[in-house]
Amino acid sequence: MNSRVDEPVEERHVGRRHLDRLIMLSDGIFAIAITLSAIEIRPELKPGRSLWQAWSMPLTVYFLSFILIGVIWVNHRRIVAHLRDIDGIGTGINLVLLSLVALMPVVIRFALSDPGQDEAFVVYALAVAVTFSCMAALWVHVAFIANLAPDLEPGLARIWLLEMIAAPLIIGAMALYQLHVRSAALILTLVAVTLWLIKARMEYLRKRNSNHQSARSTHP
Repeated sequence: MNSRVDEPVEERHVGRRHLDRLIMLSDGIFAIAITLSAIEIRPELKPGRSLWQAWSMPLTVYFLSFILIGVIWVNHRRIVAHLRDIDGIGTGINLVLLSLVALMPVVIRFALSDPGQDEAFVVYALAVAVTFSCMAALWVHVAFIANLAPDLEPGLARIWLLEMIAAPLIIGAMALYQLHVRSAALILTLVAVTLWLIKARMEYLRKRNSNHQSARSTHP
């Protein structure tokens, strides 16, 4: 009886195994980061403070963090879903991204330690912005440099890239505004809005072209 051990391991199978292990590690880190974010909620009932005052800020920061980590996970899932393989550089960038995601509970704890201070919000916003930027760098490498997602339409890949770039710009603008650097914050905001408008235009043209092609195929 033939054994599967005698069958050769093809290169595409090796690449798929590397990618599967990367996805498993990534999902684990995302799950732990979200769980630890909830553990960091420690409301304190001090004299003169109501129950709402004790819980409102911690819960706000937690749910905001949950949404942000969730958005990063959704984008990460979308990235790896279109990959055929992963190389060393892509693995390295992904590990940096995971290290930033894993730090999120620590950043949340710092933000909750003194939510009234501008510095706490700035550190929180910058951490999120850097995390989104790292995710954009991962997409640039795997989609445009290493060409590890050859089945994805190039126009759609560029649309996703604009989304990933605009997000950290908005968050960075919020941090600069908190630091009272309003001119730089305004510039970042305008750049982000411009990117969103370009993205919307590209999506409109892509949808229109798709409708035209469908109409031609239906009525030759």
